[in-house]
Amino acid sequence: MFWLRGKPLYAIQTFNLTRYYGRTLAVDHLNLNIEKGVLFGFLGPNGAGKTTTIKMLSCILRPTEGSARVAGNDIVEDPLEVKRLIGYAPEYPVLYEKLTAREFLDMMALLHGIPDGEREDRVKEMLELFDLERDANQPLGSFSKGMKRKVNLAAAIIHRPQVVFLDEPTMGLDARSARLVKDVMLELCRKGGTIFMSTHVMEIAEKICEKIAIINQGVVVAEGTMEELRSRVHEKTLEEIFLAVTGGPEVKELARYL
Repeated sequence: MFWLRGKPLYAIQTFNLTRYYGRTLAVDHLNLNIEKGVLFGFLGPNGAGKTTTIKMLSCILRPTEGSARVAGNDIVEDPLEVKRLIGYAPEYPVLYEKLTAREFLDMMALLHGIPDGEREDRVKEMLELFDLERDANQPLGSFSKGMKRKVNLAAAIIHRPQVVFLDEPTMGLDARSARLVKDVMLELCRKGGTIFMSTHVMEIAEKICEKIAIINQGVVVAEGTMEELRSRVHEKTLEEIFLAVTGGPEVKELARYL
């Protein structure tokens, strides 16, 4: 662990983090060092181990081997403290559809221990931030997929976590809502938060992520800033880099003709 003025320099560190499902190796001895305040993009093909990694770091899944520290706390030894300090928005939102958006966010704020005098202001802040005020008193079951995703994202950050894990945060969003979510992520990092984001949208990752790791079959096959990735892989765009390190030359060559 590296320390800066008495505080950890890294928001996330993994040490040979490994997860098996039976005999299937999903994540293979993963080692990452993610500094505070960074918007980190975690990319990979379907089944590469992205969601499994996020679930381990969020203390939803226990690693088979290895360990990790998130917000300065060990995910195995102190999972409750990790959960208190993080936010998590899964790829497929799980919402109580009979509650209104306002009621759901109020419940999430209450669960995170936000005091009564502050909770109403936090809920109002999230509704405004994600452009949900007009439908705040409608049941979540009537919401579109995109609106449910925005409620899910609002619930993940309502308690102002130190680290936020986002699994495909722009999936199902229209262009305006996707831009709003990108702006929210950038603002969170400007204020000192750390975001660990998985996405299949290469354009978003290339534009906003400060650092990127590409995982394939449970192993990180490329990592760094865009400049570092271009230098190492000798490709210009993130899509080309992604294809080069995950698909082999035949996939990359085929993509040129599509």
